[in-house]
Formats: sequence, C-alpha cells, structure tokens
Amino acid sequence: MTTATAAREGADAIGTAEDESLAEFQWQVNLLFTRARLLWKESAARVHPDLQPAGYKLLGFVARAGVTNAHLVAEAFEMDKSVVSRQVKALEELGLVVSRPDEGDGRQRVLAATPLAHEALRTLRADHAARLRAALDGLTPDELAAAIKAIRCLSEL
Repeated sequence: MTTATAAREGADAIGTAEDESLAEFQWQVNLLFTRARLLWKESAARVHPDLQPAGYKLLGFVARAGVTNAHLVAEAFEMDKSVVSRQVKALEELGLVVSRPDEGDGRQRVLAATPLAHEALRTLRADHAARLRAALDGLTPDELAAAIKAIRCLSEL
C-alpha cells in the first residue's frame, strides 16, 4: 500500500467518524427539541389547563419584556400577526395578560402579564432551574463551556 493510499483511507475513516458524530449530534438536538415541545405543553397546562403551548411561549415573552405589543411578539416568534392576536385574546380571557391602548400610538395595544401569570411563571422557572441543575450537576466547567458554545452555534443557524 502506498503512502497516498494509506492517507486517503485514513481520511475516509476520519470523515466517516465525523459523519457519525454529526449524525449523533443532530439526533440529540432533535431529541432536545422534542423534549422542549413536551416541556412547553406541560408548562402551559401547569399555568392554566386551557393554555396552549404557543400561548405559553408568548406569555413568557410578554412577562420577560415587562410591557410589549403584539407586533414585537409576532416579530420575535416570526409568527403571523393574526396568530399572535388570537393567542393574546386567549391569554386575556384566561386572566394571564392585560392589554390597553398604547398612549404613543393608538393603533397599537400594550401587553403586560398579570400578577397571576407572573406567579405561575416564577414557580415554573424555579422548578425548571432545579431540574436543569440536577441534569447538569456532573458536568465539569469545561464541559459546560463546550455545551454553551454548541448552543450559541445552534442559535445562529
């Protein structure tokens, strides 16, 4: 076997191992997204039995923003404004969001989470943080740094 042939076979083996690693990474990301969807569904039900996962995500955005409007929510989630409008209406009906006319632009409505929503989300966040701490407890600081780097790369896709 020539040196060139051996080098080519070695490169093929590395490529295969890299492909397998990438396939495993993609699989794990898919599992993570599946688990996230399930967590959103469970979390929505904990906030209110009639709350949909999409409404839960919007509620979290509104609560973190303090005050916002439907246009900014639609932009953040890349959703059609009509979908956001329906979700906001449902959140209002459940007593989780209040809206009022925007004093600076009468065409807009300002959205804010209610105290009931803030309390429910605070409880959920505490539970989620405890679960995350338990899941990551055995990782070294270097492993956590590598995980953070991977997540940042994914968020830029």
